[in-house]
Amino acid sequence: MTVHSIREFLGLRRSILGLLGMVILVGLGEKMAERFLPIYLMALGGGPIVIGLLNGLDNLLSALYSFPGGYLADRLGTRRSLVVFNLMAMVGFLIVVLIPTWQAVIVGAALFLSWTAISLPATMGLVARALPSAKRTMGVSMHSLVRRIPMALGPVIGGVFIGIWGERDGVRLAFVVALVLAAVALVIQQRLIEDDRPAADARSRPVAEKNPLRMWRLMPPALRHLLVADILIRFAEQIPYAFVVVWCMKVIAAPISAVQFGMLTTIEMVVAFLIYIPVAWLADRGRKKPFVAVTFGFFTLFPLVLLVSDSFWILAFAFVVRGLKEFGEPTRKALIMDLAPEERKAGMFGLYYLVRDVIVSFAAFGGAFLWQASPAVNFLTAAACGLIGTLWFIWRGRDLPAPMRPSNS
Repeated sequence: MTVHSIREFLGLRRSILGLLGMVILVGLGEKMAERFLPIYLMALGGGPIVIGLLNGLDNLLSALYSFPGGYLADRLGTRRSLVVFNLMAMVGFLIVVLIPTWQAVIVGAALFLSWTAISLPATMGLVARALPSAKRTMGVSMHSLVRRIPMALGPVIGGVFIGIWGERDGVRLAFVVALVLAAVALVIQQRLIEDDRPAADARSRPVAEKNPLRMWRLMPPALRHLLVADILIRFAEQIPYAFVVVWCMKVIAAPISAVQFGMLTTIEMVVAFLIYIPVAWLADRGRKKPFVAVTFGFFTLFPLVLLVSDSFWILAFAFVVRGLKEFGEPTRKALIMDLAPEERKAGMFGLYYLVRDVIVSFAAFGGAFLWQASPAVNFLTAAACGLIGTLWFIWRGRDLPAPMRPSNS
């Protein structure tokens, strides 16, 4: 295969390359420190309720940012909106670097932890616009795959920083690096991503919708069924999410180090890397529902496996399961974009995440109270939510209508 044919197979257009470069740089800086924020909060004097507050706030603000993110992408275009989103993240990094208190971390996190949520509608809109429908799952998969590079490397580097400089100074230094990388990403994305801002005289183009209630009426029933299942599945993910690192490093019979936890995250990402491309190729050519259903099953299984994990090697198996939950995640995102109305794809994607994450944020904060009852209560409740969501999707979930399925190419 030639370089051109490989790029076409993977959907690597110029704007997509700029997008992926931004994802690597901003993501690497963020993940160097973000995964250790619960440990950092504890070092600054925060307790379980503060950790639960961070996780709940992250989900709530991610939800509240999603719709404005989609609106700005529809209104300003992808390139200009991404400037706004990156600057928000950089301000958040700077706050954490300059003010070493848990209260300042919460304020800074309100800006940088939601970078993915506020930029995701613009990102998915760019993929839908730059690639034909037969390549959308591949395009979303490439985004998801590349996003796992910083998710794999970041915690390892962050763990090394903590090992050398300690839990307080190591995390703050990681945020300094994050600030620098975000600035570099800002330059790269402006050079590579095409300017797609709406033309002032484009009368045929619908005005970006800023009323989520009006946008809700445009959401197809099939997308609403997917949304219900996805909410329950995110309960399964977010109820234990902030406490996974605490379980691994503080609770189990043989606690692991920060570096070992970074290795577990790398295992998770490697598993995801191995399945993205083949699953995307299959999903672009056949039924999408089975891939999404299998993904939901792995979301359900992870907290159960984690509950019985009491050493590094059993935890490694648990994180293999966690990596397998990415089996159909790009397919789910591609399904959202295909079902969304034309010219409102970023806004509809933002609305979907607004509704989902507002509801899920309460489950994330409630996970702190379940954890105080016991880790087992936390994990088992999460698994029960996942099982209900999986069964709902199997019952009510729908594939794309036949005319929308991509042809062989």
